[in-house]
Amino acid sequence: MKYRSDPPASRDCHPLASLVLARVREFVREPAAIFWVYVFPVVLVVTLGAAFRNRPAEAFRVGVVQGEQALAVAAALDRSGRFRASVCQEPQGRWDLRTGRSDLLVAARGGSSPRLEYFFDPTRPEGQMARNAADDLLQRAAGRRDVAATRDHAVDEPGGRYIDFLVPGLLGMGLMGGGLWGVGFAIVDMRIRKLLKRYVATPMKRSHFLAAVILSRLLFTLPEVLLVLLLARLIFSVAVAGSYLAIGLLILLGCLEFSGIGLLVASRAQTIETVSGLMNAVMLPMWIGSGIFFSTQRFPQAVQPVLNLLPLTPLIDALRRVMLEGAALTSQGVNLAIIAAWGCATFALALRWFRWS
Repeated sequence: MKYRSDPPASRDCHPLASLVLARVREFVREPAAIFWVYVFPVVLVVTLGAAFRNRPAEAFRVGVVQGEQALAVAAALDRSGRFRASVCQEPQGRWDLRTGRSDLLVAARGGSSPRLEYFFDPTRPEGQMARNAADDLLQRAAGRRDVAATRDHAVDEPGGRYIDFLVPGLLGMGLMGGGLWGVGFAIVDMRIRKLLKRYVATPMKRSHFLAAVILSRLLFTLPEVLLVLLLARLIFSVAVAGSYLAIGLLILLGCLEFSGIGLLVASRAQTIETVSGLMNAVMLPMWIGSGIFFSTQRFPQAVQPVLNLLPLTPLIDALRRVMLEGAALTSQGVNLAIIAAWGCATFALALRWFRWS
């Protein structure tokens, strides 16, 4: 009996190239994977960019306790355009303040020369700002004069907006999610479907298989990142102050770093539940403490060294410095060293602990 031999191209193909091609075909045939890799980041950029776009400051919500001067105080606040004032009974005003329906409660006690009393929550920035702004306006209305002349200059330049701060964080978050879910989840899925056992019988090394998974993930990540940068530029005018080559190298290092972490997480996991729990446990500290949506400087000084050593923190910090400040890649030596250390260490451990079954 004659057996049909493999095509010459298949026989001559290196195991690493064959594995990469197999991973690419598997990805292309999975619509859900295409959605999460390419569509979801775009939706995230557009929705968060629209939610945190530059817009006029919202008016403070102020309640004015009913009394002789209540209407005059409310009218003075309304005329400024910075407040939405309404007259109310004091118990209702306190209830609105307690439940967050208002930022400030003002009471004008006395007769012709009223004494102003302010009720607000000092732990809420809106309350403190509303109190200071209302007091300044009402004192001016009562006849106060400023000694020094002032002039205001509104600053609204690309690079200093929240959307400019947000895009590098979203890029880092995408690299983290892609590396962990795109690599770790895929390996455990192949282990559950007994595909890894079949790979054992093929003429390849363990390093070939793990490298193929990382390289295929890199092929999917680069278009995703370019798409996010392009849309941020076209829709929100997010400019890049630094070198695109530096950004590309950082993205490459970030992809390798989180692919190594994904390999390590999936090296011995046997079920989807196990790998999902491990990946969420790994990603949760970085979602909160790596500065995706707000600066890590908001955390206490005592935890700053720990946050700076998280895998995602140096990547986002380096991306922001290059994109927003125009920093050279050579100035990010510490961040690059931490990224490289995480990538090399996790890949080496994954190569050592990886199990086919």
